[in-house]
Amino acid sequence: MAVYKKDWNYKTKGKGTYEITKEVELGLHDSGLSDGVVSVFVRHTSCSLVLMENADPTARLDLENFMENLVPEDYPDFVHTLEGPDDMPSHVKMALTRTSETIPFTNGRLQLGTWQGLFLWEHRSAPHSRTLIFSYIGE
Repeated sequence: MAVYKKDWNYKTKGKGTYEITKEVELGLHDSGLSDGVVSVFVRHTSCSLVLMENADPTARLDLENFMENLVPEDYPDFVHTLEGPDDMPSHVKMALTRTSETIPFTNGRLQLGTWQGLFLWEHRSAPHSRTLIFSYIGE
């Protein structure tokens, strides 16, 4: 078994989902590995990762709108508000979703479904620089 690790920085433009599948595929190519798994981890508490449909962007828009309604910025019981009205809702959204995903690969290709993509989900309103760690394990 071999391990290949790649740190990657991504600049968001504010709230939304940003597809990162291609970057994970590029790291897999750079790793030289053929069969195994990749773990993708985002090192922040106000964004997350989601495997989601990548063919029709309205599917992601519906998910984003659902989450906005589920965890509104004007929720009256939040006390952690020092960093702005979107801070605590971003932490809750992150806790309800995931900060890591594991995807198998075979013959040097991610084993995602036909319409699946991996997305960085920015929960903050302002642009942020996000650090992700790709860890490829295999042969």
